[in-house]
Amino acid sequence: MRFIDLFAGLGGFHQALERLGHECVFASELDANLAELYEKNFGIKPHGDIRLSWEQVPAHDILCAGFPCQPFSKAGDQLGFACPQWGDLFDYVIRILEAHKPRFLMIENVPNLMKHAGGETWKAVCKRLESSGYAISSNKLSPHMFGVPQSRERAIIVGDREGLSDFNWPLPTHSGDELSITDILDPSPDDARPLTANAVRYLETWQELLDNLPLSTALPSFPIWAMEFGATYPFEGQAPSTLPIEELRQYRGILGQPLSTASDTDADSMLPSYARGEDEFPDWKKAFIRSNRSFYEQNKAVIDRWLPKIESFAPSFQKLEWNWKGGPRNLWKAIIQFRASGIRAKRPNFSPSLVALTTSQVPVIPWERRYMTMRECARLQSMGDLPHLPGVHGATFKALGNAVNVEVMTAVGLALLVGTTSQPRAECSGAVGDHSKARAA
Repeated sequence: MRFIDLFAGLGGFHQALERLGHECVFASELDANLAELYEKNFGIKPHGDIRLSWEQVPAHDILCAGFPCQPFSKAGDQLGFACPQWGDLFDYVIRILEAHKPRFLMIENVPNLMKHAGGETWKAVCKRLESSGYAISSNKLSPHMFGVPQSRERAIIVGDREGLSDFNWPLPTHSGDELSITDILDPSPDDARPLTANAVRYLETWQELLDNLPLSTALPSFPIWAMEFGATYPFEGQAPSTLPIEELRQYRGILGQPLSTASDTDADSMLPSYARGEDEFPDWKKAFIRSNRSFYEQNKAVIDRWLPKIESFAPSFQKLEWNWKGGPRNLWKAIIQFRASGIRAKRPNFSPSLVALTTSQVPVIPWERRYMTMRECARLQSMGDLPHLPGVHGATFKALGNAVNVEVMTAVGLALLVGTTSQPRAECSGAVGDHSKARAA
């Protein structure tokens, strides 16, 4: 069958459907560099802005679209369809569906699309697809369910103008427990970017704390915010910003720093950034602050000896998220990601989600003192064999973060277009359905 690849990016839909024997007859991609790569990889020159080229779309049987997720992503502006740059692109998907009436559709986006605007955006998407003549079904799937060592849940919609009574979502082939990030790593790659001396120092310093905590002390499930160690500023009934400076001087701020010397202008800088500018903290923030202060009091002797070593770190490196419950207390054996929210350590069975990453957020392989390479990250999107990737690190990681996972869409395409697997489907309706069965393994 003939398919079109809208908002094509690195061509995840193209690779998936080509695997299944289908032919791409049209592609669109606004980014000129990605469009050039698409032509090199697939021999098709994509059209640019779909708003200017939608009338050039030829007849086709399958519409594939991963329309830009930034308006709906938790990491984006969440303006939804009101986004002046991208918000109207779904309208052009509908125009093409109504003009050509392809039998099948496949749409992929961030899972937050289902919750955006209290679920109203999702209702609108479903209603418009159904009004265009499609029986539709939705699910949330992640590459790790299909043997790819990456946890990256995405919302997927499939549609068929002739009904979905015979359609079943693909069964997961893996639970994730049996996966290992080492499956996609190259041995000592020449193009790997080594950890900086500072990055090594951050990990060594946090490792020192883990080594000195008693084994009887469970590592917290909440993010460790070291700036709360020794802090006493109020956070329960009132926030610091509501207090006159004379009263605020009675307390301690970042890392237990006395606020007694704070001037009218520098008091804010002596408080954590998340403790500024709010009249009252949300409950989740209160819980994190409360938990961190309690953890400090329980381990004060160990922490007080260690705390001066972290004073010079930027705020994001004064936080640690330990996401390997029951694992060895060894940062050098975990998968590490340096994030604005802190240093995140995960069990090395699979990678954190590839999002539209900056180069500093690329997953770290600490036991090799390096970041993952572009080719290794491409394997996390099942694109390891793609002949050409962007030549600039930042552009590659951004493109991979926005890409459609080939293995996931191959499984979905096989189920939709051939129907060889067995699983009850979750209907796309006004509210998000329960997808627990689809996620079970």
